[in-house]
Amino acid sequence: MQKNLVETILGAVVLFVAGGFLMFFYKTTDINPSGGYVITASFSQVDGLDAGTPVEVSGVKVGQVLDFKLDPQTYSAVVRLDINDKIKLPEDTVANIVSAGLLGGRYVSLLPGGDSKMLKPGDQIMGQYSPSLEEVIGKAIYGLTNKKK
Repeated sequence: MQKNLVETILGAVVLFVAGGFLMFFYKTTDINPSGGYVITASFSQVDGLDAGTPVEVSGVKVGQVLDFKLDPQTYSAVVRLDINDKIKLPEDTVANIVSAGLLGGRYVSLLPGGDSKMLKPGDQIMGQYSPSLEEVIGKAIYGLTNKKK
């Protein structure tokens, strides 16, 4: 009887600790949407973006990519961005897809403009695609090999 009680208490402690780890990882990884407002941005390409990709202003995370789809009329990629409610962006904000580093992934960088009117949920902003470092190096190498021929 004493052995079963010890095993039950030990099992409860293990479950409690596992629950604590799950809560810790859930809060530190920021995988939950911020619950802010959603805006869209249209891009010619969305290479390297996934749902959950960070959205930053001046290097500070202000949201994340929710999803993206192809616009059948313009053949551009429409990206839905979840922006923190505390961040108010001007209507002339521009979105860029940029590299996080030489070997890093990509993220969306927002460049706020100077308009006095602020974006509202559902508004669309202009998006610009910046080629990745790999693309630039590839074009340079390909250009050099074509000149030799």
